[in-house]
Amino acid sequence: MAIWKNLPSLEQLNAMRANTMIGTLDIQITEIGDDYVRGTMPVDARTHQPYGLLHGGASVSLAETLGSIAAMLCCDPKSERAVGLDINANHLRAVTSGRVIGTVRPIHVGRSTQVWEIRIEDEGGKLVCISRLTTIVVPAQAIPVGKG
Repeated sequence: MAIWKNLPSLEQLNAMRANTMIGTLDIQITEIGDDYVRGTMPVDARTHQPYGLLHGGASVSLAETLGSIAAMLCCDPKSERAVGLDINANHLRAVTSGRVIGTVRPIHVGRSTQVWEIRIEDEGGKLVCISRLTTIVVPAQAIPVGKG
């Protein structure tokens, strides 16, 4: 049974990337399951650090993107918004090329807070980064969409 309160299509979610860091890093949402969201990000010049390795900040950007999307899907879009409150990440393996795949699953989905675990793996399925995102749920009018 799906945990989502609203479920846009993959096309709608990916259309939100335009003119954002998500688009700049070419993060793509590829799959939505009953209790997870999966997405990918390239490991290339956009996401490298000076040694040619995947930048830890890029991994955190992927993690926060996936966690924030999952949190959004657990909110009533007419009355609620979820925004990041805290994120941490452990970088476990270097990646120099290809794509990384992130999968977010819930640890806790409450009325006012949500906690998400994001696992980022290389194309061979090896764990690259493990992250945890905490979001807070606020009234929709506190965060107007498309303003900025």
